[in-house]
Amino acid sequence: MTDCGCDTARAKLEDYLHGELATQDCCDIEDHVKSCSPCGEELTIGQKLSDKVKSACCETAPETLKVQIMQSLEQS
Repeated sequence: MTDCGCDTARAKLEDYLHGELATQDCCDIEDHVKSCSPCGEELTIGQKLSDKVKSACCETAPETLKVQIMQSLEQS
């Protein structure tokens, strides 16, 4: 397999973190970060940041707000 390189890995890192890449692209990113510590560190930071955002955004909308929104959409 060919190394995708730092530029490609970094350009696709966000999509990789969100599971939005094709299998081959994921494999390429994973292979690259195994052998490139700067890109591996960037991946680690991205994973930690994504985890923090996910854990901070765990609130749910009140049921009354959901009903209001649905009624508003039905009137449109």
